[in-house]
Amino acid sequence: LPCPPAPGPLEDYAAQFDPLFTRLAQRRGLRAYLQGLLLPRDRNKTMTALAGAEPIVGAQHRAVQGLQWFVSESTWDHERVNQRRVQLLVEDPATAPHDQGALVLDDTGDRKAGRHTAHVARQWLGSLGKTDNGIVAVTSLWADERVYWPVDVVPYTPASRLPKGKRDPAFRTKPQLAARLVNAAREAGIGFRAVVADCFYGDNEGFTQALGRTGVAYVLAVKPHKGVWAPAEEAHTPQEAARQLAWAGPEQPGDWTPVTRRFRDGHAETWWAADASLPAAGWGPDRRLRLVVATTDPARLPKLTTWYLVTNLPRPTAGRRRPSAFAPADLAEVVRLYSLRNWVEQGYKQVKHELGWADFQVRSDRAIRRHWQLVCCAFSFCWRAWFAEHPAQPAAAEPQAVAPTGAARGETTSWQGGRARRGRAMAGRAAPGARLADPVGRAAALLAGVVHQGPAAPAAAAA
Repeated sequence: LPCPPAPGPLEDYAAQFDPLFTRLAQRRGLRAYLQGLLLPRDRNKTMTALAGAEPIVGAQHRAVQGLQWFVSESTWDHERVNQRRVQLLVEDPATAPHDQGALVLDDTGDRKAGRHTAHVARQWLGSLGKTDNGIVAVTSLWADERVYWPVDVVPYTPASRLPKGKRDPAFRTKPQLAARLVNAAREAGIGFRAVVADCFYGDNEGFTQALGRTGVAYVLAVKPHKGVWAPAEEAHTPQEAARQLAWAGPEQPGDWTPVTRRFRDGHAETWWAADASLPAAGWGPDRRLRLVVATTDPARLPKLTTWYLVTNLPRPTAGRRRPSAFAPADLAEVVRLYSLRNWVEQGYKQVKHELGWADFQVRSDRAIRRHWQLVCCAFSFCWRAWFAEHPAQPAAAEPQAVAPTGAARGETTSWQGGRARRGRAMAGRAAPGARLADPVGRAAALLAGVVHQGPAAPAAAAA
């Protein structure tokens, strides 16, 4: 039976998934759910909000119950939906991945009450900067200088939720889940220059070893004080290794190379990058793993604007005995690749603030995974709508960093306490009293914010 169409180009997008939904009610549910996610955010994207019903008293409304059935009980495969979504992104020249992009790995947590919802437990929630009751997802995202989009997402199950804790056969750490996402991205035919992740993953030896076995390049942050045993006169941490590099000022940079980063608002910043040596950890310019330090001030190494990066990309003039499987990368390229990690943080802001990532009112594992995949579909549709109206590619430029990426996990920064007060990057809310909105128009407004805050331009070595 024909399905009542969704508004405008949303129908063209939803129709691409119709073969995966065998029943008319499922196809109608898909359109209604996506349309609800794209509506202006006057309140949380709960089931009643998605259906346009009144909170609480409208919970038994037919449209609300239909959406609840669609996401919780209906028979459809969320993994096939994600595969189709990624396929559409890969086949579209405007969003197609290429070998110079980055596969960004990360995890995000949101507060949830109780213990009856799958995967919910007391655990570290990065979005709050503290341990609390909530749910955590491990995610992968593809990004370059023009566009970024989620590749996949899996929930993390804390050991406290399993009968045998960490010894339970079903237990997987976040790095183990992230390594699986890398394999899934490769199987989907998604090209990238390197895997990029923060120090939570860079400091995990099991994760780096898994990437090594997979045969992918990576640029991973490590904590500045990650110590290794060494003789007293040698460097013991990445920060100590950085302080051994010669620096006498911008006119006499010594071991440091200037790298220019240009931002979307028109300003440019000069960073400094260098190959450091930490022999006790096996890191060095001509070793299998390089330690690259990038900072705004080599003399002070400021906490929030200094990156300590480990990569298996060889430097162009490396004198290694064994040839590398990867093309060489100069300091500017290493900085460029890690700067793309910011866009996973930007993506979290968009899917959470506008698309209702954490607003689900379901309890089962399957329903949660379905909700997250539908949010990813809504986000991907936004890019599709944007490029349909703006066939010319957005100018490559780097926005302001969305997070203090120099800080290690678990460290409190002034940004964490103040980010709730910051201006939102997305389009404004609906006018007071508005009950309905065109999701196609909403997609255009959303993407105006997405593109305005678009990914970073390639870093370039200063002349």
